[in-house]
Amino acid sequence: MERVPNGRYTREFREEAVKMVTEQGMSVLDVSSRLSLPKSTLERWRRASKQGSLREIGKGQRPLTEIERELAAVKRELALARQERDILKKAAAYFAKESLHGTR
Repeated sequence: MERVPNGRYTREFREEAVKMVTEQGMSVLDVSSRLSLPKSTLERWRRASKQGSLREIGKGQRPLTEIERELAAVKRELALARQERDILKKAAAYFAKESLHGTR
């Protein structure tokens, strides 16, 4: 499942995530990492489900527009590209330094 920006999740998504923990016997940590969801959020949903108030969570939020979802995806992609770029820069500097020491 794709991570949703600003913590806006559908009611169905919340219910399925809680079912994975309660009915399928998976741990909260496993489900949260599998769904790219903060562990604390899933714990809060689980407590709300036990109290019968899971459907009340998120009622006041408006649904995300297609543009907002696309923007969030582009931001994630940009963050990943920046991280990869930084790793490559460090690797290039390391190997350049090593090659200078090997020629002397």
